Amino acid sequence: MLVRLPGILSPEQAIGLHERLLATHWADGKVTAGFQSGPVKENLQIGPDTAEGRALGEVVLRALEASPAFMSAALPRQVFPPLFNRYDVGMAFGMHVDNAVRQVPGTGQRLRTDLSATLFLSDPDSYDGGELVIEDTYGTHRVKLAAGDMVLYPSRSLHRVEPVTRGSRICSFLWMQSMVKSRDHREMLYELDRSVQEIAGRGDANDPTVVRLTGLYHNLLREWGEL
Repeated sequence: MLVRLPGILSPEQAIGLHERLLATHWADGKVTAGFQSGPVKENLQIGPDTAEGRALGEVVLRALEASPAFMSAALPRQVFPPLFNRYDVGMAFGMHVDNAVRQVPGTGQRLRTDLSATLFLSDPDSYDGGELVIEDTYGTHRVKLAAGDMVLYPSRSLHRVEPVTRGSRICSFLWMQSMVKSRDHREMLYELDRSVQEIAGRGDANDPTVVRLTGLYHNLLREWGEL
């Protein structure tokens, strides 16, 4: 399931992060590449091992925590500290699959990557190319979103970043372990939650149908969730 989440950051927040990132030192992005992805990865990166990277990552985490749409789609149990990447002219990231397990920097904790996310921070009119291309069972998706918008997709998906031919593409990216490991169960819960919210939005949130469906959602989450 690929989910587009508009407005994770306000336009002002996206501009502020973008400006701070432009003034920050960037390192070779291969530092987080795996065995297969390393040879096809050419970009720049800021990680959570720098003071600025940690501070900017906290901005992203607070925005995610405040987003009901993100919480509904991801049902996050653990979120990897957000990273930031930059693609200048000629840079790209070939087709790859994200590592199944990540070690959280500075801790002994490991995280299973159920979901991957890209939060766009550059105005899409400011650069050419740089589309995120995701392949799943429903076909090939080319994603290039407005600054402040995010795309969420299964980490098992094959994906790549097309070469940038003008300007610079700056994004935040991160992984998360969901409380619900099964992709099918997670998708069903997301669709059920969306349906409940849509029905509730048409009238009384205490309508018996809304109450029953809400109860069903939480009981399924109890059955399928891991804490």
